[in-house]
Amino acid sequence: MPAVTSDSGEVNSLSIVPHSLETQTLRVYPLRTRTAPPFWRVSISWGRGSTLRVSLLQPGGAESDGEVVEVNLTNTERGEISEAERQRIAHGSVTPFALLQSRKNQMDELHSADFESAEDKAPLWVHLMEYSNEIKSLLGTSKSYITPTIEDPKALLEDVEEPTSLKAAWELVEMFYADKQSQTWIPERLLDWLADFDCLLSATQPTVHARLVAFQKALVTIQEVENDPEYWEIMSSALGIGWLDIVVKMLRLHGSYQLDQVGTREIESGLVEAVAVLISQMPRLRPHISDEKLGECYNTKPEFMKAWEKWRTQLTKLDCHPFWLQCDHKQTRVGLKNMIQIMLGNANVISNATYHWIELYISHLLYIRPFTVGLESMYTLAQKCMHLKPITNRHKLMGLLIGILEENTEVVLAECSRSFGPWMITHAAELLTAGSAQAEMLLHEEQSKIGGICIEELHRLIYAQILSSHALTWNIAPIYLTSCMKQGLGLLENLLYKQPVQQHQVLSESIEICRLNGIDYVSRHMMKIAGVHYWKHGEKNSAVYWLQQAQDEVRLNRIAKHLFDLVGKSVSDESFKQWEGMIDLLGTESKTAGGLEFLKKYRDFRRSLQQVQDGITTDDARKASEALISLMRNPSTPQQFWLRLLNDSLELLNWKDRPLFNVSQTKLLLNKLQELSLARLLPGYVDADLPPEAFKSVRLALASNLGRAILEE
Repeated sequence: MPAVTSDSGEVNSLSIVPHSLETQTLRVYPLRTRTAPPFWRVSISWGRGSTLRVSLLQPGGAESDGEVVEVNLTNTERGEISEAERQRIAHGSVTPFALLQSRKNQMDELHSADFESAEDKAPLWVHLMEYSNEIKSLLGTSKSYITPTIEDPKALLEDVEEPTSLKAAWELVEMFYADKQSQTWIPERLLDWLADFDCLLSATQPTVHARLVAFQKALVTIQEVENDPEYWEIMSSALGIGWLDIVVKMLRLHGSYQLDQVGTREIESGLVEAVAVLISQMPRLRPHISDEKLGECYNTKPEFMKAWEKWRTQLTKLDCHPFWLQCDHKQTRVGLKNMIQIMLGNANVISNATYHWIELYISHLLYIRPFTVGLESMYTLAQKCMHLKPITNRHKLMGLLIGILEENTEVVLAECSRSFGPWMITHAAELLTAGSAQAEMLLHEEQSKIGGICIEELHRLIYAQILSSHALTWNIAPIYLTSCMKQGLGLLENLLYKQPVQQHQVLSESIEICRLNGIDYVSRHMMKIAGVHYWKHGEKNSAVYWLQQAQDEVRLNRIAKHLFDLVGKSVSDESFKQWEGMIDLLGTESKTAGGLEFLKKYRDFRRSLQQVQDGITTDDARKASEALISLMRNPSTPQQFWLRLLNDSLELLNWKDRPLFNVSQTKLLLNKLQELSLARLLPGYVDADLPPEAFKSVRLALASNLGRAILEE
């Protein structure tokens, strides 16, 4: 969603390739003008923000004859979403998608076990609708920004949030594929859909919504609306597409409702009110309707048919009523008669009242074919309406709708992918497979041409690749990769290996992803890479930490050998302090610390010796002697440190009060010294950096301590 996928041409490649757009295609900005060419002069200047002001002047007239058009140069066109919104939607849709996958897996397990859980009896389409509702909440809302305290009688349209084409497309797919409860009242669902998104179609074609917006702006300057022909035309258009609440509201603006006109225009007012009442009582084949909408709802088709025939009879009686002859206001008489003809299903009047083919289509479903259920002959009707209302610049929503009405899954998939991007096809595929056996077969069938994976998995991999190419969305790509059974795991490993280990937060997120997906071997390898990276760049404490987390005994032992040569030479040597931080990181178990365990014990031993030199009591000296014995017995203590340890412990060996080492302990130290004297004869031995007399001094001190220990025992 943050970018587009790069076409590497290798289907079986396990590489996640970050995409960089090097070339931009030329964009064409259409000029929607009322002035027909040719033009005598075209003048272009900057307008407000990112807009161009194009002045078109016609030949043969004054300079004032022409038109000025503003062209928006921003990437976000009407109905489109910005990059920031795409990021928000990408992150917000992860949880619903993952939850749906989890529920589907649970249902598959229950089905394979031939067992029905008491807690999970809901069918799949219920979970799909919950998933779809959460996605729709991310794509925007159609509620008004502010509910006014005092309603403006001349406000025909509510001030609502600008809808997006992405949400319009999602609702179309939900309506025809996922929502099982709406299959019996699809015409009404289409009517609601058009009410929310007709403004998007205004960008390419004239629509009823565009006429309403323009009329609402001019309404404040009109004194007697019933004398304005546009007033009656717009009401007929709104009635044609089922916007009953707007029509009734406009009828209430009629001059005969004014208090000073009631007595003189009683018949005219009665006819207007009669039409308004019949419009308000129009039968609707739907289970429910919002409070602000008009009409009487019926759940079953037989009840609706009975109510429809009764309502049509009332319309016919009103159309033939003699009161029309007594109505003196011609515009009112003609306008109301025209509206009655629309409700009676006059095809010519309906065609004249609508502008876009989808508006004509819904008018046919409402008034000419009101008993249509499901998709019966819907595509044939759509072709007829497109023939009557041809379009020159088709909106991308219409391509998707035509594919749905045609019941052509391949066209629907192509339109979702081409017009609305990888995010749409990845998430909408869940709805498509639930409502169409053809779609399920097409999406789930393994294709040898694309590496033996199915089309659904292919689209998920493409979307995951796009997510992985952006620094803000790479960490949600694993959710989609793990849902791909064939190539998802391999691509996930490749994605994690490509993350920069020098960034602590990225590394921590990668390790958590590995833990959640059971690929600990990848996290260990990443921690090894991080340890080596930090060591090469001088951050030795961080290097030891990550190598410990990776349990890399080999590298920890190599680091230990390197550090052994750098550790201080005596208790007072300040150079040892630079390794204090690293030693603090070492654990107590050799499995996690490697050969570096010795340094921790050596550090503690040196501290004990320092306390002895500072004049601490015999008890502290005894603790230091026990630490020395522990070090000499530990196999992790390097041989090159034996003499240094003994030399640093001369004060302990020559302790005046009493011998600190018993006979067995002294013999252990003598044996270590003897092994060391033999090792000094071997080639490759590295002698400790100590004075030449150190060896003799240690031997003499041990012999003296042994004699004192024997006498004491």
